[in-house]
Amino acid sequence: MSTASVQQVRPAPLTSTSDLLPLFDGTTRLYISYICPFAQRAWITRNYKGLQDEIKLVPLDLSNRPAWYKEKVYPENKVPSLEHNGKVLGESLDLIKYLDANFEGPSLVPSDPEKKEFGEQLISHLDTFTKDVYSAFKGDPIPQASPAFDYLEKALGKFDDGPFFLGQFSWVDVAYIPFVERFQLVFSEVFKHDIVVGRPKFAAWIEEVNKIDAYTQTRADPAENLDLYKKRFLAQQ
Repeated sequence: MSTASVQQVRPAPLTSTSDLLPLFDGTTRLYISYICPFAQRAWITRNYKGLQDEIKLVPLDLSNRPAWYKEKVYPENKVPSLEHNGKVLGESLDLIKYLDANFEGPSLVPSDPEKKEFGEQLISHLDTFTKDVYSAFKGDPIPQASPAFDYLEKALGKFDDGPFFLGQFSWVDVAYIPFVERFQLVFSEVFKHDIVVGRPKFAAWIEEVNKIDAYTQTRADPAENLDLYKKRFLAQQ
């Protein structure tokens, strides 16, 4: 699956000097940051459902965001948020489901009850997964983070009708991949460790997700991501 053929041009992020947009004019807007993993979830969902023309991408510079974003768009002042039908919604996991339920395009939430239930289990584990890996950065990262990645390896063995968490590509993959993308980079570049070694299903999952244009178009610049993680999590090293 080629990514070059449909690569989207990324608009420049809005800053504190950017003019106020014509809000609530009927345009559906997804406010994101190019480096935010939470925003990336909603961005992947938009792309996967083929909504590039229907939902306008509005990137913000999080270090210098427009004051009007908090005042007039989203009081929480976070990304992602979605301006749709005269209201603004937030929270990345809620937005995946909202976009899936309210717009045309391939569904990301399976109808199979067993898959639905397991998907909810995996989603409820997300915070534990990310916290465990982040805390490992402050200690002995490779052994301390190992159970977190082992959990994903085991979860990927639940269904055998595809390489993804629920067999076919779903909202669970969308929810996890932005963080796995960053963790894989940090472990490789900082700790010289490949997190997929000894985890064949995890390796196959990453390989398959990397074939999906909807995701690859949202990947952040690795150098920028690495710099951000070093400053935020590895400063004490």
